[in-house]
Amino acid sequence: MTASCSTFGKKTLNRPKIAVSSCLLGHEVRFDGGHKNSRYVSDILSEYFDFVPLCPEVAIGLGVPRPTIRLVETAPNVIDAVSNADSSLVYSRELREYGRKTAPQLNNISGYIFKKDSPSCGMSRVKIYRGAQKMPERVGVGLYADEIMKALPNLPMEEEGRLQDTRLRENFLERVFLYSRWQAFRDRGYTSRGLVEFHTAQKFAVLAHDETVYRELGRIVAKAGEGDISEACEAYIALLMKGMSVLTTPKKHANVLMHIMGFFKESLSAEDKAELLRLIDAHREGLVPVIVPITLINYFRKKYPNEYIDGQTYLEPHPPELMLRNAL
Repeated sequence: MTASCSTFGKKTLNRPKIAVSSCLLGHEVRFDGGHKNSRYVSDILSEYFDFVPLCPEVAIGLGVPRPTIRLVETAPNVIDAVSNADSSLVYSRELREYGRKTAPQLNNISGYIFKKDSPSCGMSRVKIYRGAQKMPERVGVGLYADEIMKALPNLPMEEEGRLQDTRLRENFLERVFLYSRWQAFRDRGYTSRGLVEFHTAQKFAVLAHDETVYRELGRIVAKAGEGDISEACEAYIALLMKGMSVLTTPKKHANVLMHIMGFFKESLSAEDKAELLRLIDAHREGLVPVIVPITLINYFRKKYPNEYIDGQTYLEPHPPELMLRNAL
């Protein structure tokens, strides 16, 4: 798949689906009858994704409004979701069962955005109350989110609070679009040829995240035709999503950009080559965002087309209008 400007668009017919904690979309499902609307999610991301709102606490029958719940260590190594109003009311089984029931229904979901700090939906650092301790420890995981994460380890997931970090935001959304492309490949039916084509388009993107994973993926693809293709593809996507969760750095980006430059440097004038090298080095030193040398490379590849480079998702892994790389 060629990573061109036509790949994305606000009106694209193939918009990835993202599951989202309902309160983040402005739904009044919170314990107090309110919401926690995320402007970034509901106003900006809604232009590029279709949302599937989910609220496990409402789904298991808790009303709106309702008494709050919290995570409590009720026995050694046993964490329960307990009502603050009545400690005899425990909702752990219901929340976990809803998570296990929901996970298989998310087969066509390409990402999940959870509400941070929630005893049902928090991915990490949720308060746990232990015995007579007055101060809770932020070491817990929401019980519903825990089941989703265990059942769907390859699915890109993030908390809305962490999306304020530009690097985490870019990483999450790059993985969402990548996983959506993988789902399209999966739904067409696994083939060794299809896996080779998918991997070829993803090479530089993986290299920008984890070089070790990049090499291991190459070995999986090289042997894909020797055994069960479904097993090979499942091993591939598990390793791919693990590698892509590693954050990029200016040094990694500069390495990839130098590789890309090598494909058409013979076509460049000495002046153009010097300018591109200058911008790559400037990014390596943290002086300009990565979008600056990438923009120049995109200009050069239009003048000097190269089928291999044009097919790399690295150059446009997500809609440029989101400006995700402008601050990297």
